[in-house]
Amino acid sequence: MIISAALLLLSYVSTYVNPAKAWFMTIFGLLFAPLLLCNFLLFVWAILRKSKALVIPFLALLPTVFMAGKFFRFTDGGDMDAESGVKILTYNVGRFALAQNSRFSSWEECADSAMAFMKSRNADIICIQEFYMDNPEKVRSYLSSKMPGYDIKYFVNINKRGCYGNVTLSRYPALTKGKIDFERSANLALYSDYDIGGTTLRVYNCHFQSYNISLTRLASSLESDYKKAMKDTEEKMRKSIVRRPKQVDDVMRNIESCPVEAIVTGDFNDNPMSYTYYRLSRRMKDSFEEAGIGTGYTFSKMRPFLRIDYILFPERFNAVGHTVLHRDYSDHYPVEAIIKL
Repeated sequence: MIISAALLLLSYVSTYVNPAKAWFMTIFGLLFAPLLLCNFLLFVWAILRKSKALVIPFLALLPTVFMAGKFFRFTDGGDMDAESGVKILTYNVGRFALAQNSRFSSWEECADSAMAFMKSRNADIICIQEFYMDNPEKVRSYLSSKMPGYDIKYFVNINKRGCYGNVTLSRYPALTKGKIDFERSANLALYSDYDIGGTTLRVYNCHFQSYNISLTRLASSLESDYKKAMKDTEEKMRKSIVRRPKQVDDVMRNIESCPVEAIVTGDFNDNPMSYTYYRLSRRMKDSFEEAGIGTGYTFSKMRPFLRIDYILFPERFNAVGHTVLHRDYSDHYPVEAIIKL
């Protein structure tokens, strides 16, 4: 009981610790949900047994009162049909790799279906991560044909298999466009400035370092060589965890030097109990916290708890709607919010 409580307390603390200095602390943050559940069950058990030890899980659970809104909301999800406000959609399309799904015969079919879906949402700004094309020369013409009427900003990394990267689409003409390269990584962030009803805002489209761990390959490796698989997994996690805070700092420097307010969207590859989320969400609101419902999970392979895709916005604005759209074009789910300026 003491160990379970201590681990949950470490989970709280992990939010404030830069993983570049103590990478293992991130693990406690990732385990927040199961640790929370474990302490809750111990608390119930202690009550039923009328044990004085109930004070241990009770004290461990107490800080959760102030953090619960980041993980679960009882509200109705707001009004996604609100006419006033800016509708923003962020979606990691996973390079359209779910073309392997029996629904699609090729990645092209998956891409066409995903783009048609995004167009149907009629969002004002669309931020896409891990967009893929087999030919970099086709990117602009493809986007123009699939998303007419949108201003286009994209950057893709090119390799032998094609190109992939971030795409930002907007119904507002961009005043300024740029990108933030991350050291020793194919991940990046795009930013674009827009005049929205007389308010100039910079919109960031971020894709931070992922763990690069395939659950299918990991399961197969564990069967053949357990020790090697665990060592390789630990090394991948450590590298990703250490790189991510540097990438976040790069984005934060741009935000802090920018003369206009920012909206930050994208795939953070970290849950709300993380240094990544803490650093980016300080002095900002989270659309899920203000207008979401349920757990708001966005990663399909670890439902229903893992929320790693976000829309953050300035404190003086309000989210009047937030929804997670359960579509299977990717292992991520698209997140949509309406922000009232």
